[in-house]
Amino acid sequence: MNELPNMTQPVNKIALLTDNIGKIIRGKQTEVQLVIATLLARGHILLEDNPGSGKTVMAKTLAQSISGGLYEHSTDGTIAFRRVQFTPDLLPMDLLGSHIFDEQQKDFVFKKGPLFTNILLADEINRASPKVQSALLECMAENQITVGDKTHHLDKFFFCIATQNPIEMEGTYPLPAAQLDRFFMKITFGYTSEDVELDIYNNYLAINNIHDNVKQVLGYNDIISLQQEAEKVYLHPELVTSVRNIVWGTRKHNDITLGCSTRGGIIFLKCLKAFALTRQRNYVTEDDIRDLAHPVLHHRLLFRNREASRTALMQVVGMEIDRLSRMKIQG
Repeated sequence: MNELPNMTQPVNKIALLTDNIGKIIRGKQTEVQLVIATLLARGHILLEDNPGSGKTVMAKTLAQSISGGLYEHSTDGTIAFRRVQFTPDLLPMDLLGSHIFDEQQKDFVFKKGPLFTNILLADEINRASPKVQSALLECMAENQITVGDKTHHLDKFFFCIATQNPIEMEGTYPLPAAQLDRFFMKITFGYTSEDVELDIYNNYLAINNIHDNVKQVLGYNDIISLQQEAEKVYLHPELVTSVRNIVWGTRKHNDITLGCSTRGGIIFLKCLKAFALTRQRNYVTEDDIRDLAHPVLHHRLLFRNREASRTALMQVVGMEIDRLSRMKIQG
């Protein structure tokens, strides 16, 4: 299937956003592409890595690149961005908001918390207790927040970027399975190459100055439009069958104690479409399945041991890719 004429505008917009973020996030084109794909799939992403690898800067740079915020706390023309530092003493009301007494109205009014935003950076999410982590479940799954007997709807552009330190570090709580399942992808930034790191050292002053070096290249409506374009990306019925086969394969594998849920399979399909769009295509290929299987599915599974976690999923995916290759599925 050839690219359609109407692919030109979405591809150009994605390229603008990717290049703009690349001015600050150096040498991480694949990771930036995965973050943008998650945004276009209307999902949320979890970044796990050691401190100082660029996770927080990634979120700030993305927010700075998009204009047209609708929230009152967006003061510089960009979309609303909130950063919450998760700590052991954080409470759910610190995220959701609370009712306070208004002297003028002589009544209690709801004061919105930081979850009422466009891009939320949940920094070091696994340093807060599971009770606080669970406060994110409703807003991430249903784009709404219920406080007392009233439900508050979030803006349709709500994107949560959560960061977490490796669970081996002190003072961390493992994320509950239900919380992990809300993240469309989980990725690791990792270290840059030696040459890129030298470039960062030589230009760290400019890189740290996000406000002056990152332009607002897209608007609020551009993101909404790109999300709609991602939904239109063509997915061959045989590739849908492959996603089903992979999901079922995770449930049958001897080294996987908890397989992928149906929701996980649907999320996989959404991410495949958005990822294809970031790769300048209006159709999904078997290569997309291979490249996205780990970031989309791995964190949803439970394995018998650490060694199995490195190989079991890719065994399942490899068998399905081999089946597709024999059928010679074309886009």
